[in-house]
Amino acid sequence: MHHPEFTDPHHEKKHSATHFKALLIGCIGVVYGDIGTSPLYAFRQAATHIAGDGVTNYEILGILSLILWALMLLVTVKYVLFLLKVDNKGEGGILSLMALTQKSARRSMGVVFLAGVAGAALFFGDAAITPAISVLSAVEGTKLITPAFDKFIMPMAIIIIITLFSVQRHGTSGISKFFGPITLAWFLILGIGGISWIIKQPFVLHAFNPYHAFEFLTTHSFLGFVVLGSVFLAVTGAEALYTDLGHFGRKPIQVAWLYLVFPCLALNYLGQGALLMTLPATIENPFFLLYPEWALIPMVIMATIATIVASQAVITGAYSVASQAMQLGFLPRMEIRHTSEKQEGQIYMPKINTILLYSVLFLILVFGSSSNLAAAYGIAITGTMISTSVIAFFYIAKVRKKGFVFAAFCMAPFAILESVFLSSNLLKLFDGGFVPLLFGVYFILLILTWVKGTKFLVTKARERAISLTDLAEMLERDPPARVKGTAIFLTSDPEHAPETMLHNLKHNQVLHEKNIILTISVAQVPRVPLEHRVQVEPINSCMTRIVIYFGFMETPNVPAALYRARSLGHDVDVENATFFVGHRKIIADSRFGLPAWQDDIYVALTKTAVEATDFFRIPPDQVVEIGTRQLI
Repeated sequence: MHHPEFTDPHHEKKHSATHFKALLIGCIGVVYGDIGTSPLYAFRQAATHIAGDGVTNYEILGILSLILWALMLLVTVKYVLFLLKVDNKGEGGILSLMALTQKSARRSMGVVFLAGVAGAALFFGDAAITPAISVLSAVEGTKLITPAFDKFIMPMAIIIIITLFSVQRHGTSGISKFFGPITLAWFLILGIGGISWIIKQPFVLHAFNPYHAFEFLTTHSFLGFVVLGSVFLAVTGAEALYTDLGHFGRKPIQVAWLYLVFPCLALNYLGQGALLMTLPATIENPFFLLYPEWALIPMVIMATIATIVASQAVITGAYSVASQAMQLGFLPRMEIRHTSEKQEGQIYMPKINTILLYSVLFLILVFGSSSNLAAAYGIAITGTMISTSVIAFFYIAKVRKKGFVFAAFCMAPFAILESVFLSSNLLKLFDGGFVPLLFGVYFILLILTWVKGTKFLVTKARERAISLTDLAEMLERDPPARVKGTAIFLTSDPEHAPETMLHNLKHNQVLHEKNIILTISVAQVPRVPLEHRVQVEPINSCMTRIVIYFGFMETPNVPAALYRARSLGHDVDVENATFFVGHRKIIADSRFGLPAWQDDIYVALTKTAVEATDFFRIPPDQVVEIGTRQLI
């Protein structure tokens, strides 16, 4: 059967001035929430490494230069100026890039697939750490108001986190419109806080000279290498720029970074450096001490709100990545609830929400402070960044057909820089850095087990399958009893007879007047145009094959797609049809397929999957389930 290629050219959407402004403010809240909270802890953590004998002005310049140039090279050049132009029909993110690249890099599919899986898995590790470190660092500002608040920091952080995750089921459409203005105000406050101290200590502006970064690294040798791990905290959240490309478009994200976010971040980091040059004792918390004493309480409140917004953005991103992974066949079907009638991308996934909530609470209880958590931060994001660079290398070489030499010339500088940051972060492995790696390995194991197990089951099913055309000929030669109505048999393989159909013929010995062999296929594009949604192919007078195509960013709605087929003139009685769905019980058996330990994991995963009828939105009163047993 012919599978169409969806090659409709994507072009940059033209926005009116009002719409562009709304997208601009919206993306400031969602895209930059994470990186916007980094000033709370990044500079402090980097400076603390060399605070033993007092920090000199030139050491402060070196740290600031490293932070500024990390932001300029990794965020501005790699993500804002390059990767935002690499879109899959308007969508971004590591899984979108992987899906786009796999179609062309067929010989390198294994490497591209593993890089995509590793990047997505490590993203979940970051999604757990970001809310924990951000909320803790904001609430820790209360210690500066009075030391008596110290014992309440952890309980306050836990209450905020539990509340944040509890409201997810209600959707964020009502409050998300405030995210942009709040984060816009936050960035302006960041910039304003730094300006006054820069004026008092203009020497700090020398940090823009990369010489100070090189001098710091060469004169501090191993200690400088250690500091790089904390410097990287300033660029965490960069991956969100790419992941949220489809929600806001390239232009708003670029404009927001170049004209607001980066200038305000730079002013704040420079201000913290100038403050430390002027008042060395402020190293305890240079962010909050940037501001006058009267502003301390409002800043703690504002920082807490900003970290909640940042955490919300990461949680939403985790839902999006999990949904894409599920549609691409990397994870079992999970429940997806749409929380907005107007915005398709606003979803809630109960299982992912629960996993993240317990993970964040675990991190807060175990690590106890943002300084301790900083040791666990960074490894996950550097791993995701390197994975993105690997896939981008194959994209340039194969999709853009520029060759491996040119691709290496483009991506090697970023990969080397990210590898240096990863190596530095790995020094924190036994201080807590193993935590995101455990998260990453855990999700990689789940994904690889699910993909391997599903592939095995599909292969075994095809070995004993009967060709659909052969079955049609057999039924014409020896027709069974016929009953009125339409039967729709769901199958993942449109070329072979569905097991449910064969079981129905074997045990009930009947065939409906009209039989539809229905396959839901997920294309390697974010969204499938409506005109390509349904492909219909008559097999004989009583049997029709229908393939429904969805993109990996879409939630399948089978009845709606079948109504689409009917509107195109095909005879599909959706309201009265009976849907035959297979219910396969997987039984672990180490003699087949997977090793024993993977058998147990795969069986456990199948038990978490939601029913096909719920996932595909098939009316339950029109469904007949036929159970089968399968050894794996």
